[in-house]
Amino acid sequence: MKRRHLLAALPLLAAPSLVRAQAGPIRVTDINGRQVTLPRAPRRIVLGQARHVLAMALLHPDPVSLVVGWGDDLRRMNPPDYATVRARFPAADDVPIVGRAQGDGLSLENVLAARPDLVILSRGGARGGASEMVDRIAALGVPVITVDFFTNPMRDTRRSMAVLGQVLGQEEKARAFEALHAGRLERIASRLSGLGAAERPKVMVHAHAGGTPCCGSPGHGAFDGMVSFAGGRNLGAEMIPGSTGQLALEYVLTQAPDVYVATGGPYGGRGGIPLGPGVDEAEARKALVEVIRRSRMDSLPAVRNGNAHAIWHGFNDTPAHVVMLEALARWFQPARCGDLDPAATVAELNARFLSIPMEGAHWVSLPPGAL
Repeated sequence: MKRRHLLAALPLLAAPSLVRAQAGPIRVTDINGRQVTLPRAPRRIVLGQARHVLAMALLHPDPVSLVVGWGDDLRRMNPPDYATVRARFPAADDVPIVGRAQGDGLSLENVLAARPDLVILSRGGARGGASEMVDRIAALGVPVITVDFFTNPMRDTRRSMAVLGQVLGQEEKARAFEALHAGRLERIASRLSGLGAAERPKVMVHAHAGGTPCCGSPGHGAFDGMVSFAGGRNLGAEMIPGSTGQLALEYVLTQAPDVYVATGGPYGGRGGIPLGPGVDEAEARKALVEVIRRSRMDSLPAVRNGNAHAIWHGFNDTPAHVVMLEALARWFQPARCGDLDPAATVAELNARFLSIPMEGAHWVSLPPGAL
């Protein structure tokens, strides 16, 4: 960035300090252990990942009203989810893109031009450049916090939501969400207590099934931790060293996984499986059948035995993943978890928390003999 642009932005960035006398400071410790002080509750937030507006929506009645810039991930990578946000809050169309949420990362110049009094970055979304971006923004006097629901959601979700609750002035609601999240996870964990390795089914997670070349799958990361927690064994983790990668079709077929789980949503209508906001269950189920056939997965024992499913890909980066964990546990361990009710959890999230409700089919299953 040219020096004159930085100098021009600095007086604007200093403006929040003018109201420090009217409101007490907010001190938070983010998930990286950084202690950050805000002079007051933020009114102009930049999100490194736009999808984190969905996490804010669990706590705030109008999260979009606080956002003055965000990454391109919702508009570019998840058009159906973005359509849901703008349907509820049309002002989303006026929020400028400040850079790529992945790859080259955010533009520091665009972030500063938005005149934020807080920048929220993701450990997962910002990749390896997260620490450098935090340092560069903080050096200019702008508070920066890091949250994460992707890299290690089983560890960091509640901590991240507590941080968001503090900065948004919604601590009581954050505590209520923490209680729901903890209760749902404890119920699953208690059902699966004592589960032996031999009792864990081999699970093929087919990421963005039908929308990208076969066969994308998670390695060690978000989905892997959730599959393990829900009582399964992630096939991808045995071959993929990173968080995501490719499995050869021949390998998948020879491994004969016990459960097949496709993810859908972003590529709905573009070869993938539509799932998520506004999606009809019958439409999603029909697309799942087509994708399985096109991907040559129809010979898998999981498919023949009625253990083929699809779930909304967005669960891999939202605190609402409690819904996914319940669905996975039902599929992996029906004898222990068959009575779990993810639909009831969605209803409770909508009633008590979400200002952007979850409406539409977020998961589907195929009965035996569907193909």
